[in-house]
Amino acid sequence: MEIDVEYVARLARINLTLDEKKHFSGELGKILDHFKELEKLDVSKVEPMVGGTEQVNVFRKDEELWPRHVEVLVKAFPEKYGDLLKVPEVFE
Repeated sequence: MEIDVEYVARLARINLTLDEKKHFSGELGKILDHFKELEKLDVSKVEPMVGGTEQVNVFRKDEELWPRHVEVLVKAFPEKYGDLLKVPEVFE
């Protein structure tokens, strides 16, 4: 299948060289030909899916985790300045 690579490149706002246009014309054609093959498959007995998983509304109980560990982390921190934790400089 032949595809207008210049049109697609313009839509994608990318500049292609002549060699790239020739290359991608063939590659995009192969991809579209593959989809034509997929269209031939009988999927009448396949149940439609909305997402990629069968899980539905998986919820967990909200639990407050951070406060349990704060005291342990603060005690283990190497340098402190009052109630603040001192970290290495990011900018010079």
